Amino acid sequence: MNNTELSFLVFGVVLLLAIGFDLGLLSKKGSSITIRKALLQTVFWVALAFAYFGFTWLERGHTLALEYISAYLMEWSLSIDNIFVFILIFTFFNVQQQHYARVLLIGILLAIVFRILFITVGVALVEKFEWILYIFGGILLITGVKIFAVKKEAQYDPQHNIVYRWMKKILPIDGEDVSGKFIVMKNGRRFFTTVFVVIVLLATTDIVFALDSIPAVFAISQDRLVIYTSNIFAVLGLRSLFFLLHGAVNQFEYLQQGIAIVLIFIGLKMLAEAVHVYVPVWISLMVIVVCLFGSILYSIQNAEREDE
Repeated sequence: MNNTELSFLVFGVVLLLAIGFDLGLLSKKGSSITIRKALLQTVFWVALAFAYFGFTWLERGHTLALEYISAYLMEWSLSIDNIFVFILIFTFFNVQQQHYARVLLIGILLAIVFRILFITVGVALVEKFEWILYIFGGILLITGVKIFAVKKEAQYDPQHNIVYRWMKKILPIDGEDVSGKFIVMKNGRRFFTTVFVVIVLLATTDIVFALDSIPAVFAISQDRLVIYTSNIFAVLGLRSLFFLLHGAVNQFEYLQQGIAIVLIFIGLKMLAEAVHVYVPVWISLMVIVVCLFGSILYSIQNAEREDE
């Protein structure tokens, strides 16, 4: 068994044990997720991701380890922006708080399945058509400019979501049921509940975010293990981040600008490789860290000044 196969095996075992621990001990059915519990879960997933960074460093060398942690932080920052959209979806459909954990769990597990499919297709395309990386770079550059300029409140409106409008046309939906079930029977007819609608929207919304985040990971590394692990670790931490950041949306007003700058940098980095200009991975890591945490700190300071 070579180092890559061993890394895949360790990742699979750790992932299964971690999900079991998270669901069995930290997320008992029917229990509410407090800020303290959400913080513990967030620390757990972040610590696990960094522990895997240490394992990658020992088993596969410092270059791939730095690529992994850069890709993870990139995905993690995009996940925070993803969470704000999740909050809008839950608020719009008036989902009861006791159903949040289960709905998020199912939606995120579906998102992981879709991401694995997307990554597999992306890896196959890049291996066959290497020039597609430059298309990814152009997409990231354009996306970064758009995100930087767009107003936060104009980013997402669930009512105008194409998937939601499509479901309303073809599915009988009961918008009044708050039982937490996916399907209910009324007058002999079967109706899909808003909980079912929200799960579908969570999974499909993550697909839209994956169209940006997966090309960004390819810009950092083309190693399959790095791409898979960084994405999955970031997505698995979404649920705890949701409960940790719920109610603090306005505290991160400038986060999208920080993410936009990172996307622009990654896009330019990818395009620069077409003329044989290569940016070291440690520089990518520094840019991601500075932009991510700098925009968060600036947002918090600005929110405090406004409160005063």
